[in-house]
Amino acid sequence: MSHHFLAYLYRLQYIERWSLMRKTQGENVAEHSYHTALLAHLLGSIASRVFGRDIDPEKAAAYALFHDVTEVITGDIPTPVKHHNPELLGNFRQIETLAAERLLGTVPEELKDVYRPLLAREADSPELARLVKAADVLDAYLKCVSEMSAGNRDFATARKQMEEKLRGYGMPEVDWFLERLAPSFEKTIDELSEDAD
Repeated sequence: MSHHFLAYLYRLQYIERWSLMRKTQGENVAEHSYHTALLAHLLGSIASRVFGRDIDPEKAAAYALFHDVTEVITGDIPTPVKHHNPELLGNFRQIETLAAERLLGTVPEELKDVYRPLLAREADSPELARLVKAADVLDAYLKCVSEMSAGNRDFATARKQMEEKLRGYGMPEVDWFLERLAPSFEKTIDELSEDAD
């Protein structure tokens, strides 16, 4: 019997993000998932090493890597559409659950226990789930910063909304990131190189 799990996941590269926005640089769900996993690991490391919290960066990265995996079946529904009203959001969450179950059906039996919690987004703790959500929003914020740095004002409102959301989390690791690491995303490659010298 064939198991199509990985073939499905590789198709995340064909699901485009930011479909309602004019972009200087396209982005797909596979890229976003990778970036979110990087950010979740980094936020988890900051939480653990800088603030002494009990967060496992590797678990955070794993959950983040799979946080949008159901979009290979559902597509990427833009946030303004998804969150238009509570009933629509509830229906979409049900569709995500069905998509996760369908994907789990493509996993070899011996591995289902490994992937079940990742596909169902059942993080070990609410704190870990919150950190992964912050990484997801942080990646959107950094996309907005990059687009605006390239002169694309279409992302101005989204940037403001993402930053307000991030500040509203009250997570010290997010604030630490925004103060120390995020400003680099507004620099050109030459400016980054000059700072390294």
